[in-house]
Amino acid sequence: MILDGFTERPLGFVGPLDLSWCKFPAATVEVGQRITAEVTAIDLEQGQAWLSMAATENAELWAFLKSLRVGGVLSGRVASIERFGVFVALDDGPDHPVFPGVGFITIPELSWRRFNTASDVVQVGQRVSCEFLQFDTTSGEARLSLRATQPHPFQTFADGATVGQTLQGRVTKLVPFGVFVQVSDGIEGLVHLQELTWAPVEAPEGVVQVGDEITVVITEIDRERRRLVLSRRQASAALE
Repeated sequence: MILDGFTERPLGFVGPLDLSWCKFPAATVEVGQRITAEVTAIDLEQGQAWLSMAATENAELWAFLKSLRVGGVLSGRVASIERFGVFVALDDGPDHPVFPGVGFITIPELSWRRFNTASDVVQVGQRVSCEFLQFDTTSGEARLSLRATQPHPFQTFADGATVGQTLQGRVTKLVPFGVFVQVSDGIEGLVHLQELTWAPVEAPEGVVQVGDEITVVITEIDRERRRLVLSRRQASAALE
C-alpha cells in the first residue's frame, strides 16, 4: 500500500486478517481504492507500517478494546459455546460486528480443573466475571480468563495439607520413574519409584497398576511449582 506523503515505494501493509471483521474481508478492497487504516505496528528493519482497516471500520469497538487494562475484571453473559471457546457478551462496551460477543474465553482459560467440554463449565446465558488478558487485534476480541478469577485447586489443597499427612488415592499413570496418584479432585502427586515399596523394584507395574487405590504419605508440598510428592512405603511403615 502506498501511503500519502510516501509515494516512492509502498510502506503500508494490511494483513488479510486486518482487512475487515466481516465474513468476507477480501471483498472489501480493490486495487486503486483509497482507504483509511490505523497503524498497529512499525517494522523499522523493513521500513514498513502494519495497518488495520478493521480498526477504523469499527472505531467504537477498537477504542473500547484499547481502553482495557491487563488484569482488569470484566463481567457479562455467556453468548455462545463453541468447540474452540466461549463468547461473552460484555456488560460494558459495544457489540461485535460479527461474533456473538466481544469477550472470548479459550478452552484452557475456562477452568483449572479437567473437563470434557466447555458446557461442563459454563452454560449459555450464565453470567461470568473474567480477567482481561489481551486485546486480539486480528478478530477484535477481548481475550478473557475465567479460571484466573478462581483459586487454583492446588493452593486450596495445600492450605489444608501438611507434610507427613496420610491420604488415600488412586493410581492414574505409570511412568518409568514412578507413579502419579490422585489424592483429591484435580490434585495429583508423584510417588517416586524408590518410594513405592521398601524392596527395590525396576518398574512401577511390578508393584501397582492404574486404577489401584493406595495409601500414601505427603513428603513435599511445593506451592510455587504446584508439585506434590508422595511416598507409599512410608505409609506402609506407618500402618505396621
